[in-house]
Amino acid sequence: MKSSDNRLIRLIAVFKLLKAGLLIALGVGAFKLLHQDVAGVVEHWIEALKLDPGNHFVDAVLTKASNLTPEQVKKLGLGSFIYAGLFLTEGIGLWLLKGWAEWLTVIITSSLIPIEIYEIHRHLTWAKLALLVVNVAIVIYLIYRIRSPPGR
Repeated sequence: MKSSDNRLIRLIAVFKLLKAGLLIALGVGAFKLLHQDVAGVVEHWIEALKLDPGNHFVDAVLTKASNLTPEQVKKLGLGSFIYAGLFLTEGIGLWLLKGWAEWLTVIITSSLIPIEIYEIHRHLTWAKLALLVVNVAIVIYLIYRIRSPPGR
């Protein structure tokens, strides 16, 4: 295995660990909001960040936040922690250059691609499109790597 291959695998690992960290932060934030007025907290942050409350995006966020039920907030927090656990497992396994982590990453990442496509279809953003391209590239690279003979 070439060291450039190992660097690329470790870069993918860092990407997965970063996603896990963001999901952990989201989960913690969701559980902190559980017994609070979510819309009020969002309004506070909009004011603190000096965002334009008349902006369509900001208005959409406020509308969604005001309609969240405690049960939905719990599901958001729990779902975030479950996905964070998967991404942590992938990231740590890839960092340690474990073959099983390559397989796991291909399975999990490719299984989420249809959801990403659906989300892009619902509302196209450059961030969603970029994430889809990165995830497809990761799957293609890992499949190539798994299928290549040892020692290439």
